[in-house]
Amino acid sequence: MDTGIQRILYDHLLRTGMSENMAAYLNLLILLIGSLILAGLLDFVVWKVLRAISVRLARKSATNFDNYLVMHRVPRYVARIVPLLLLFELAPIIFMDFEKGGSIAFKVIQILFLIATLSIVKSLFRSIKDYLKTKRRYRDKPLDSYIQVFMIVAWIFGALTIFAIVTETSIWKFFTALGAASAIILLIFKDSILGLVASIQVSINDMVRIGDWITFDKYGADGDVIEITLATVKVQNFDKTITTIPTYALISNSFKNWRGMQESGGRRIKRPLIISQKGIRFLSDQDVEDLKRIELVRPYLMDRNEKIKAHNESHGVDKSLAVNGRNLTNIGVFRKYVQEYLGNHPAVHKGMTLMVRQLQPEPHGIPLEIYAFSSDKRWENYEYIMADIFDHLLSALPFFGLEVFEWPTSLSPIKPRDGWSLGNP
Repeated sequence: MDTGIQRILYDHLLRTGMSENMAAYLNLLILLIGSLILAGLLDFVVWKVLRAISVRLARKSATNFDNYLVMHRVPRYVARIVPLLLLFELAPIIFMDFEKGGSIAFKVIQILFLIATLSIVKSLFRSIKDYLKTKRRYRDKPLDSYIQVFMIVAWIFGALTIFAIVTETSIWKFFTALGAASAIILLIFKDSILGLVASIQVSINDMVRIGDWITFDKYGADGDVIEITLATVKVQNFDKTITTIPTYALISNSFKNWRGMQESGGRRIKRPLIISQKGIRFLSDQDVEDLKRIELVRPYLMDRNEKIKAHNESHGVDKSLAVNGRNLTNIGVFRKYVQEYLGNHPAVHKGMTLMVRQLQPEPHGIPLEIYAFSSDKRWENYEYIMADIFDHLLSALPFFGLEVFEWPTSLSPIKPRDGWSLGNP
């Protein structure tokens, strides 16, 4: 028998008349309990020391990264490494007479050491994620997806390592067996695999960021992205409800991301006025004179009317019929008025597309579409600006002898305001 210090208790038990077998088991139990108590005390002391040091450094440090390390308990998980190392060194002494038990103990300690390491890595990644979210450059990035991908890889590596420790086999043999069962594994973990691939594609292609306004009709989502994870994307709708969308749906279905609008100089206004066709006609000289009282189109009418008259006179056009030669029309002058009105509106972006166009006639009437951009992109202000523009244009239509189409309730003719003598066609 050995005469080392680990044998002192064993020899003392033998001297009391205890059998060798009983003495060996009791010696094992006492050494195991003593080692666990010593490891627990060491864990507590090391944690208190590391906590005190980390808190002091966090208070003095100029950066707040160490604050997140403390918040996610990185020092606590690091402290657990020391007692595990102690148990690893004491295991040969504790299980000196029990080779099989010592082998199991070594495996358990190795597994605990691996889990503690993974816990440190997980807390460290969380600290990095929370710290980067305080930076404007990374605030809208899907950091949760990146962290989850890293942790999945880490846990897979850890699980394979635990498998190798428990079975005492090579990881490569495990991969060989895994290949044979790959079809079953793909079927069981289909959603997880799709989520992993989709999350990587969404991140690499920068399809969605946190804070983006997206519209996804299939899932009833219309609001801001508040969280992007490996499996789901959370959208807070404008009515404050939360919609959860599978991440792989972002690459398998069509959705609208309004980020381009939010990053541009304005928000698009694209809406038509449906003008009744029965009010459209040529303008007489008296009509032109009446419309010159409208300041926004006065310069246009003066210039355009002179050119039209000069052209008709030089070509000897018979103007006894209005259809002959070149003429001004009330819808054409109104279109010019809308163009000038939008160009002078303070809330319309002057550096972006501004257009008033006539679309193909419909059974309801002629669509006169306003295509412009609001300088203010905020939803409430945008709606107010657009309503203000169309309020004015709808009120201005009768001054040009026009009206919007609506299902007829009477056959009364169009009556211009202020007694203007636009006459009948």
